[in-house]
Amino acid sequence: MSIINYFKDRIEATYSPMDYLNASKNAPEDFVLVDVRNAPPHLKKVKIKGALEIPLSELEIRLSELSRDKVIVVYCWDVWCNMAAHAAVILLEKGYKTKELIGGIAAWQSMNLPTEQLV
Repeated sequence: MSIINYFKDRIEATYSPMDYLNASKNAPEDFVLVDVRNAPPHLKKVKIKGALEIPLSELEIRLSELSRDKVIVVYCWDVWCNMAAHAAVILLEKGYKTKELIGGIAAWQSMNLPTEQLV
C-alpha cells in the first residue's frame, strides 16, 4: 500500500468529531453513534449525547440493536485506545457500514461538544 492510499483509506474509515457533526446534522437518521468503551461506572461517567452504549465485550451478542441501513460510528476513550477499531472490524465483517470517531470521547470533550452524564 502506498502512503497516499493509506491516508485515503484512513479518511474513508474515520470521522473527526466535526466531520461526524456535519454529516449527522444533514441526515441524522442515517447514523448511529456507539460508545464501545469497556469500563466500570466509576471510570465511565459521561458519554457523547445520544450515543448508544454497547461495550466492546458485548458487541457481538447485541448486534440486533444496530441497523444495517445506517452508518455505525464507534468511539472509545482517545487516540491511544483501540477498542473502537476492534469494534469496527467486527461490525464490518458482519456487513455493517462502520466508521471510527477518531480521538474518541477525549477529542469530543476537548472541543466542548455535547455529552451526557451516565447513571
